[in-house]
Amino acid sequence: MNDWTLDPYRFPDDEPGRPRKPRAPQPRAAAPDGQDAPPSRPVADEDGFGRRPLPPPIKAGSGSGPGDGDGDGPGGPFVISQEPRRGRRWGWVWKTLIVLALLVVAAVIGGGVYLQQRFLQDIPELPPRSQLYAFNRAPGIKFFDRNGELIASRGPRYGDRVRLTDLPPHVPLAFMAAEDHRFYQHGPIDLQAIARATYVNWRAGRVVQGGSTLSQQIAKSLFLTPDQTFERKMQEAALAWRLERMLTKDEVLELYLNRVFFGANTFGVDGAARTYFGKPASQLTLAESALLAALPKAPSRLALTNDMPAALVRSRWVLQRMHDTGWITREEMVLAQSQSPALAPTATSTDGPYGYLLDHATNEVLRRIGPNSPDLLVRLSIDPVLQDQAAAILSQIMASDGVTAGAEQAALVTLGPDGSVRAMVGGVDYARSVFNRATQAKRQPGSTFKPFVYAAALEKGVLPTDVRVDGPVRFGDWRPGNYGGGYRGPVTVETALSRSINTVAVKLGAEAGGPALGDISQRFGLTSIPRNPDLSVTLGAYEVNLLELTSGFQVFQQAGGRLTPSIIEEIRTVDGQAVFSRVPSGPLPALDISHASMMVKMMSKVLAPGGTGARAAFDWPAAGKTGTSQNWRDAWFVGFTAEYVTGVWVGNDDDTPMNRVTGGAIPAQIWRRLMIEAHKDLEVRDFDWLLPDPEPMFDVDPRNTFYQGLASDFANAAVRAEPPPLPPPPSQPQPRDEFDASRPLPEEDIPF
Repeated sequence: MNDWTLDPYRFPDDEPGRPRKPRAPQPRAAAPDGQDAPPSRPVADEDGFGRRPLPPPIKAGSGSGPGDGDGDGPGGPFVISQEPRRGRRWGWVWKTLIVLALLVVAAVIGGGVYLQQRFLQDIPELPPRSQLYAFNRAPGIKFFDRNGELIASRGPRYGDRVRLTDLPPHVPLAFMAAEDHRFYQHGPIDLQAIARATYVNWRAGRVVQGGSTLSQQIAKSLFLTPDQTFERKMQEAALAWRLERMLTKDEVLELYLNRVFFGANTFGVDGAARTYFGKPASQLTLAESALLAALPKAPSRLALTNDMPAALVRSRWVLQRMHDTGWITREEMVLAQSQSPALAPTATSTDGPYGYLLDHATNEVLRRIGPNSPDLLVRLSIDPVLQDQAAAILSQIMASDGVTAGAEQAALVTLGPDGSVRAMVGGVDYARSVFNRATQAKRQPGSTFKPFVYAAALEKGVLPTDVRVDGPVRFGDWRPGNYGGGYRGPVTVETALSRSINTVAVKLGAEAGGPALGDISQRFGLTSIPRNPDLSVTLGAYEVNLLELTSGFQVFQQAGGRLTPSIIEEIRTVDGQAVFSRVPSGPLPALDISHASMMVKMMSKVLAPGGTGARAAFDWPAAGKTGTSQNWRDAWFVGFTAEYVTGVWVGNDDDTPMNRVTGGAIPAQIWRRLMIEAHKDLEVRDFDWLLPDPEPMFDVDPRNTFYQGLASDFANAAVRAEPPPLPPPPSQPQPRDEFDASRPLPEEDIPF
């Protein structure tokens, strides 16, 4: 019978490479009859089949006694365990996972450091909690005229600060449905919304959906620019995370409702409710709440005063979302969708004749105050009666004569004797165009610039009685001429200015020199004129704005002193704290009084019979100058009395020519009518500071008359001898800032 009870295999002692060890003697039990007994086998080591079971596996070296793990000593036979084999089989997997985890952690840390250094270096710091509602908040401004009467309110309309407990539940729910219906279920960033928006935008091939949370939106509007860049999105997410660490979810939602933009210069849900519906936010209906919640997506385009039908379409979508989310019943949704909330009368009100000047005044106020200013009370220098008259006169004349003349726009500025703005009209209709042509438009002044040229010539020693020859003149390829190509021959400087003779103005400018013309322009406040202009400046080639030009003429009115024009008299906070107060100061010297006296006398001849501005004359001593730019694109008249300085511009925004309109026509007509109204209750007075005319330093030769006439004949003969210039082809129009000496001139004050 086969024996299944063999002893464990033992390595032979002479196995190559295995060291021999001494073997312990094996005790044997005594056999009967003196025979040797076989090795002892405990009964417990055999099973029922007579087999010897294998010993339980042991770990290498885990026995007891000196024979552990080696042979069949007291520790038992050596058996290789299965557990070490499993450990070695899975050990490399665990090591690989650990290494990968360390690499991921390192990549995350490195990526975070890169993002911090690359995108979050200039991230703004959050202000304290107490300043969040006023941070970067432009102040509301109430404007008063020079008499202290309220004109209008400007600046952002914020309304009152509201809390969630002050509002009907459907108000915050409407905004959450429109912008972030899972607001209370996610953190500062909604990864689910981002993934959904990414998929939708990918399917559409363009951006049609966003994934920003309310926290991100308020972080962007309060602290960041609206640039659509990856850096801005990273900063937005970081600020949203900081914001939610500082505030609770309810507080973030309250901050959003109080600072979100609703178009029409309106911020905050209470400001929007009062602006559009004439009621506080606590009284908003469901339909009104959904309509307001529709606006933050595109506030300027969807503003209720701009596109109510489009806003209503989106509001119905908001109501559908509220129903789908379970916040309103179907009956409530259907009823609200069928309603069209009516706007309050104040929502569509305008600033009337004050729109342009209020825009200008608002910019001046914001330039003078610091950031995060409280609401303000501002007193202006505006004369309300004069302002109303200026707007009405300009509108009436442009609606009649302006249509015939092909002129669509006009502007007007009136300054008081202290440099304060008493009236400002920046266009025909503020509701149609808010562009202020009195302060924002820069146009060529044409011959209106000539008084500054003549003043520079007087500083070089020229006198009004000096004679200059009106004849052909050439500077390189430039040959400026007069209207119709005719010349008068010898004329006095005074006559040349009153008749706006181009050739004499150019000659006087050449005598004064470019640096002198640039210097006097800067002294008169015409900052757009370079320090060393070319000779084309003598005929008004460099662009200026109306307020700047009118202020320059005030130097002549003020005996050579310059006053900085100002529209702000006083600024105070709503609690009475003074912020700014205009302190009247004397004019800064810009022109010697003797030269200013000569200029006023010469410019008064412009309004005399035979002068280019004769249509502007009325029953007060006055002086001024007409001007018309190339091809009748701009027509000007700027003039003054001892009381007021007024400048008028007429033209077209697209720079198209008018129907031969000159400064002595419509602009002079507007100027005259306004000045009559401004002076009707005043006592007539002249410029009481004028000095006597200077005496000539030589005796008048009685033969001068003969020679002057002879010079005129020679000049006319020279003109007839020259071939007529060819007009440029119609397909190649001349640039605005280039002179065209070949074109016929409509009137003497045309600069070409």
